[in-house]
Amino acid sequence: AGMKFFVQYVGCFFAFFSAGFLITSTWTDCWMVNADDSLEVSTKCRGLWWECVTNVFDGIQTCDEYDSIYAEHPVKLVLTRAMMITADILSGFGFLFLVLGLDCVKFLPDEPLIKLRICLVSGVLLLIAGLPGITGSVWYAVDVYVERSSLLFHNVFLGIQYKFGWSCWLGMAGSLGCFLSGSLLTCCMYLFRETSSGRLHSADSLRKGYSSAATVVTNVHLPSSQTATSKMYAVDTRV
Repeated sequence: AGMKFFVQYVGCFFAFFSAGFLITSTWTDCWMVNADDSLEVSTKCRGLWWECVTNVFDGIQTCDEYDSIYAEHPVKLVLTRAMMITADILSGFGFLFLVLGLDCVKFLPDEPLIKLRICLVSGVLLLIAGLPGITGSVWYAVDVYVERSSLLFHNVFLGIQYKFGWSCWLGMAGSLGCFLSGSLLTCCMYLFRETSSGRLHSADSLRKGYSSAATVVTNVHLPSSQTATSKMYAVDTRV
């Protein structure tokens, strides 16, 4: 029991921060940051939804939102948005399911196997959430790196060159956390489920064995004369 509580709490810890990292990375503005800080008087960050410029001297920040979601955008931006939103939804549901499956939460207290299955479903959701999250964040980072490397290789300077920022790193960390918590919950909860099922099966077998033994003992110790008398009494009563 103590090991099961430990696994649940560790999984809940990682699931909470992983979902938080994914949501934060999706809705922050620093997926790309300008790499030439020494030449610029402002820091420029690009996110999935808007671009912000921060003045280095006075710290004033101005942000410009991108065009409507229905407008034409680069494929990299559209697919990263879709994958990160999918990861946010799946990780959020995975964390909520895990909270309901915790033994300390008074939800279905008399159904331990159902609570174990809820934790197992939570682990599966977190594993699935990590896949689009890591795909979107790593693909975005690699695309930014390849774009910058190709410009440097051809000696092209456009005034502003970008590298991937802390929002992209946060997305990677959240995705890896989903993989970790999902793997922990899926493997360990499945083992606990098998153990609990075996215990319940053994208890049912013992209960049936005791019932059969009690029936046999009762029939053995029941006097034959008393049985015959009872039958005669039943016949006389019907007559």
